[in-house]
Amino acid sequence: MKVKFGRQTLLYPMPAVLVGAVVRGNPNFMTAAWCSIASHKPPAVAVALYKKRYTLEGIFETGAFSINVPSSSMAARVDYCGIYSGRSEDKSDMFELFHGSDKDIPMIKDCPVNLECKVLHKLEVGSHVLVIGEIVESYISEECLVDGQPDPEKIDPLIYSPKVRTYHRLGEVVGRAFHMGKKAGGLK
Repeated sequence: MKVKFGRQTLLYPMPAVLVGAVVRGNPNFMTAAWCSIASHKPPAVAVALYKKRYTLEGIFETGAFSINVPSSSMAARVDYCGIYSGRSEDKSDMFELFHGSDKDIPMIKDCPVNLECKVLHKLEVGSHVLVIGEIVESYISEECLVDGQPDPEKIDPLIYSPKVRTYHRLGEVVGRAFHMGKKAGGLK
């Protein structure tokens, strides 16, 4: 039996990412869970940010931002960046930072995955602004590679559950994508 739950944003899993931007000359980071891949060609990511977010101000100023995928061991610092605004708390020294080709795109060295992005589109959607960024470069920590490919278990991305407000990590592998479904056609 299904239970009606109303008009809710129940899409699982929700990654907990740190969005980085230079705001008024200083690096700033905020936590966001509404983040997804938007395109393969060009490679792009979409993130929905509440209109009043301080980090959004920096994204509008520079036309650039980063998506930093934290590991589950960073949960307390990720939560801090979601609780406190850069308007009142200087978060620029919370992390060891690095820059790629653009100095207006601060990235977090401790995060196993980083996406360096340039704004492609901005769309107001109710209470939020959907920012679509072209990924100009991606970075991954060497220790998170297996046979030259990213390993989700080594990345250990932080997952957010919105209704119960808890953080999680990835679970067990259930099968190989583009393989196990080849036999599923007869399993109606």
